[in-house]
Amino acid sequence: MKESGKLSELYKQLWNNRSLLFSNVKGENTVNEAIRSELKDELTHPRTRKKPAEKYAMAVKRILDSPLEDSDQLLMIRKFTIILEEIKKES
Repeated sequence: MKESGKLSELYKQLWNNRSLLFSNVKGENTVNEAIRSELKDELTHPRTRKKPAEKYAMAVKRILDSPLEDSDQLLMIRKFTIILEEIKKES
């Protein structure tokens, strides 16, 4: 399975009540945008949003507590880390 397809499936397993909202974006960009949205807490009311670093810590805990294989957990954590670094550079 291609990495982008694998990331998409892993994301859906971890956040099973959340659909990938960016259906007009294909492949890895879909997962990237979903993770970016998660880290920016865009699905929360603006007054109650958490900072990206807080959301990152929560996501890593969720990933580590999941039943995913270790290699899949590392893949997801790496992707979240990359996106967090991009968000930090934008600020």
